[in-house]
Amino acid sequence: MQRQPVVAGRFYDADPVRLNEEVDGFLGLGRKIRNGKRENQTLIAMVPHAGYVFSGAVCGQTLGMANLEDTILLLGPNHTGRGDRFALWSEGSWDIPGASVPIDTELASALLAASPLITSDTAAHEGEHSLEVILPFLMRMNLATTIVPIAISAHIFDDIQSVGQAIGQAVKAFNRPVSIVVSSDMSHYISHDEAKAKDSLALEAVVDLDPRGLFNVVRENDISMCGVLPMTTGLFAAKELGASKGELVAYATSGEVSGDFDQVVGYAGVLVD
Repeated sequence: MQRQPVVAGRFYDADPVRLNEEVDGFLGLGRKIRNGKRENQTLIAMVPHAGYVFSGAVCGQTLGMANLEDTILLLGPNHTGRGDRFALWSEGSWDIPGASVPIDTELASALLAASPLITSDTAAHEGEHSLEVILPFLMRMNLATTIVPIAISAHIFDDIQSVGQAIGQAVKAFNRPVSIVVSSDMSHYISHDEAKAKDSLALEAVVDLDPRGLFNVVRENDISMCGVLPMTTGLFAAKELGASKGELVAYATSGEVSGDFDQVVGYAGVLVD
């Protein structure tokens, strides 16, 4: 099954030439910093998914510093409320302007077999933007990229832990190396200073590789981090894969672009090795 883009021309440029030029510029921010220094495989990259004018620099800097494998497991939030709780798109491809990104059916099958909570479902993805906006970056980094997208809306911690651990075990046993890319924005529609303070609490748990801490601190402090569920899932997977450290690569808010510091959205980039 082929998925057509739903936010091309809104969140990012629909013209392939202009889109690639813009993405190259954002990725260059991270590549200059990396300068060959990051050799370990990136287990998780957490990046934002807003319009590129707001979050493209954070996403590009983070992915430009990453060391991703050809095969990418994408974990994102479900903004639409449609579809299953752990909804995996299992076959076909996802189109973006100028390219088509194939689904890795072998990895998809392994993940579906790993947990009964993971189900083959396209409804959760059809109007969802959170994973789509990352694909132009992944394709500019590596044309051989294949993906398995999962949209997560489950709110029960035990289920998230179970699925995250199952994902980690399946990826560890898979016959090719896999990197995980998690899509998440941070605080929504509060002041710049409040967003920075609240987001720092969540990001501390992420960098400490503490999935329970992340899940709890977001709820206890009313942090509107839309990707807390996929990131909690991803951290459990990363721990199964032997993750040793997390690094906050970049943080910004929409106010730094719009000039409106009263109502912002926060964006963060994190790498886990």
